[in-house]
Amino acid sequence: MPSEALLQVEGLTSHYGPIQALHGISLEVHPGELVAMVGANGAGKTTLLHTISNVHKASGGRVVFDGREITRSAPHKIVRSGICHIPEGRQVFAPLSVEDNLLLGGFTQRRDKAWMAEEMARIYALFPILQEKRRQAAGTLSGGQQQMLAMGRALLGRPKLLLLDEPSMGLAPLLVAEIFRVVRELNERGVTILLVEQNAKAALGIADRGYVLETGRVVLTADADTLLADEAVQKAYLGH
Repeated sequence: MPSEALLQVEGLTSHYGPIQALHGISLEVHPGELVAMVGANGAGKTTLLHTISNVHKASGGRVVFDGREITRSAPHKIVRSGICHIPEGRQVFAPLSVEDNLLLGGFTQRRDKAWMAEEMARIYALFPILQEKRRQAAGTLSGGQQQMLAMGRALLGRPKLLLLDEPSMGLAPLLVAEIFRVVRELNERGVTILLVEQNAKAALGIADRGYVLETGRVVLTADADTLLADEAVQKAYLGH
């Protein structure tokens, strides 16, 4: 593993009014890794990603990305630095076509027309259904297709790090398997990923390492195989 972390979160705290949501979270993601953050609904997983992206303000601690502190950087500057965040619920632009949604994802890369054309071709090869429906309004897609669109849109931002929030939410089991296959494939192509997921078995099944979050605290961290074999993790998250 490289010695230098791409993402380093140190003692991160976050509040909603008087309520503390994150209690001193520390974690690292190294270049090329796929790291899973698992935990029950309400554990603070989504808040953590929002705080890394500065969509939600940190109240303490710091976030360092690619050697530079970004804790209080504007969200659009964080995107430009190479972090692409795929939010829970996909949040595609429903009235716009599939292709226009993808092109919006590449807004910061629009001057590099050759790269944009090559990446668009790669995304259509990865998600053939998006090419088939590229002229359709994004709101007419199924939940699984919208998740593919959200992932494709993020890839056009040329991410150094992909923050992926609950990609399996609301999807049928066959689509869940397909989405996780694509996530693993993206990682194998060199995309560094921090995956937040309630489906612990699926997430740890493709991850290199994992963190277990409970009520805004990291309670366990290890390589993914160790966490899958851990009795406490099995009992709490894997239905054993």
